[in-house]
Amino acid sequence: MTKMMEPTPQEIKEQKIYAQWGLTDEEYRMISQDILKRLPNYTETGLFSVMWSEHCSYKNSKPVLRKFPTEAPHVLQGPGEGAGIIDIGDNQAVVFKAESHNHPSAVEPYEGAATGVGGIIRDIFSMGARPIAMLNSLRFGELDNDRTKYLFEEIVAGIGGYGNCIGIPTIGGEIQFDACYEKNPLVNAMCVGLIDHKDIQKGQAKGIGNSIMYVGAKTGRDGIHGATFSSEEFTEDGEQQRSAVQVGDPFLEKLLMEACLELILEHHDILVGIQDMGAAGLVSSSSEMASKAGSGLKLYLDEVPQRETNMTPYEMMLSESQERMLLCIKKGEEQQVIDLFHKYELDAVTIGEVTDDGLYRLFHQDQEVANLPVDALAEDAPTYYKEYTQPARIEEFAALADFVPEVENATETLLALLQQATIASKKLVYQTFDSQVRTNTVVGPGSDAAVLRVRGTNKALAMTMDCNSRYLYLNPEVGGQIAVAEAARNIVASGGKPLAITDCLNFGSPDKPEGFWELWTSADGISEACRVLETPVISGNVSLYNETDGQAIYPTPVIGMVGLIEDLAHVTTQHFTTVGDGIYVVGQTGKDFNGSEIQKMQLGRIEGKLMNFDLVAEKANQELVLAAIKAGFVASAHDCAEGGLAVAIAESTFKNELGVSIEMPLSKEALFSETQSRFILSVTPENQAAFEALAGTRAVKVGTITDTGRLVIKAENDQIDVATREAKQLWEDALTCLMK
Repeated sequence: MTKMMEPTPQEIKEQKIYAQWGLTDEEYRMISQDILKRLPNYTETGLFSVMWSEHCSYKNSKPVLRKFPTEAPHVLQGPGEGAGIIDIGDNQAVVFKAESHNHPSAVEPYEGAATGVGGIIRDIFSMGARPIAMLNSLRFGELDNDRTKYLFEEIVAGIGGYGNCIGIPTIGGEIQFDACYEKNPLVNAMCVGLIDHKDIQKGQAKGIGNSIMYVGAKTGRDGIHGATFSSEEFTEDGEQQRSAVQVGDPFLEKLLMEACLELILEHHDILVGIQDMGAAGLVSSSSEMASKAGSGLKLYLDEVPQRETNMTPYEMMLSESQERMLLCIKKGEEQQVIDLFHKYELDAVTIGEVTDDGLYRLFHQDQEVANLPVDALAEDAPTYYKEYTQPARIEEFAALADFVPEVENATETLLALLQQATIASKKLVYQTFDSQVRTNTVVGPGSDAAVLRVRGTNKALAMTMDCNSRYLYLNPEVGGQIAVAEAARNIVASGGKPLAITDCLNFGSPDKPEGFWELWTSADGISEACRVLETPVISGNVSLYNETDGQAIYPTPVIGMVGLIEDLAHVTTQHFTTVGDGIYVVGQTGKDFNGSEIQKMQLGRIEGKLMNFDLVAEKANQELVLAAIKAGFVASAHDCAEGGLAVAIAESTFKNELGVSIEMPLSKEALFSETQSRFILSVTPENQAAFEALAGTRAVKVGTITDTGRLVIKAENDQIDVATREAKQLWEDALTCLMK
């Protein structure tokens, strides 16, 4: 038996084996002296090392997360369970969460991305909800080297491979390209589900004597220490960490999802609790379920379904094999569960029971191999209040003169911007995803937000993921506000009222004062925007240590947002539809070029102070656009984002290849400014007077939609004049050209 080779508790202490697993000397001292009052054995040390990792305990980020507003009348479940839940009326609710799978995707891009999708789906159905949609937010380095092209292809294939096989539509997302992500790609996956209030589940193990049941795939040696691996910086030889990446099986997950949903809907009287075995596998799911219920657990590891021989308790508890769930079932009702899962050809095995002593006890081959207070694992990790210091670049940027782009020829500048990887069409990506499966998709990829109808009602859900990390690099607090505001703008432009957010906080090392400052101050910005826009934070995750060899990514707190469209008649897209409609700009345009796409294109870098941003004006503009859409005045609406007005107008023409005739009292440079809080709307002639009366000074008519098939945008000192089809072709082909 391999067990004989495990180091003794004394050897673990003397050789500092715990340090290799991410525990500090002080943490080890707390465990051995304060909690256990003895030296932990090999298995116990392993349990603490994963449960006290940043990934599971949030020990570095808890003080940051406490800033977020998490409550509102429509919040049914905030942070702390598998996913958050928002009431949408009629006793229905929307369940959603986003998760990162960055480190695994950097070393095994296909499986890392695929298992990220699998894990977030389990978080949704563990709440009792049927998953209805997937979104993703991706970051890559520049597409000028083979490594980035390989990561891009494999990650996209992994997301599509898993989502398409399981039959959940991938309906939206966003991708940005910047050199800082070259060695640290970001893969953030979001899943949205629907539930009836009566079916909401909790991850809890309560009721003395009730059974703990393991269902789903067998346990192997994949993903051991995945949580620790995600809580460390990379080094160039990080390739060796492949064993920490799991391998997914979407067909098995489909069976597991259907079996779990049948259990929840048809056997809810015997189901006490259910939780996904995600990061830190069996140990995190079981200890968290017991801790939340204030109970203890006994687990008998010989019963755990295993796909490899001679697995040790340490390996079984820390494995992150995919497609597994843990259930708490009323005593005496186990056979119902076994029969149900057998119908789906899945394992369902009783591996333990709930106790009342608050202890977490593991047995293997007739020996007790762990005996700990359950709260010590799930609740008692130390919380660190890190030092933070403003990075030197912030003052350096403040001292710079504002960037002003050089625009010799406005038409050529627009065409060049349309071919930048971050702005270019993402059709190459989303055409590999099935966005129509289950036939509820109203608006798929390619507009501001994706929209799904709520079957059996006249309502729909709008959903998006957003974050411009360049803005956060220049000013994390204001950039954090803008990330939330831009997500809300996407929802509003689609006809929806923003409800709440989930977040993926992707940052560098919190151990560096400058890195922690970015996290700390961006949370201030996110929190303030969530308060003003009334979109509480209901779920999310933290991904720190996104650094390789000391080089951190831009601060990238990705915002996933869901909104409610009260009537399908309000669904709006960004596409111009009708010749003769008037084109309006909502919001003022300033000289905001720092951190912009045109700055990066012309300088090869971003720098300077971030633009002015006014949350009050943002909210007013959003409320105007939503009111106008609900009144039936608006034919199309588009959020003005990267590349500014000229790019937003061009994108609005592409689907139907219409022309525009526009005249603006702006300099040619201002056509590419990235001032926030702006929308491009089209309004039919008969609605223009009513719209103008509603909008007042917040909107200005700038032109009309034409049948010429040409984009004509006149500025004060130049004009853009190009065939819509020519601009569209360059925009659509750009990513394919870059990949070649």
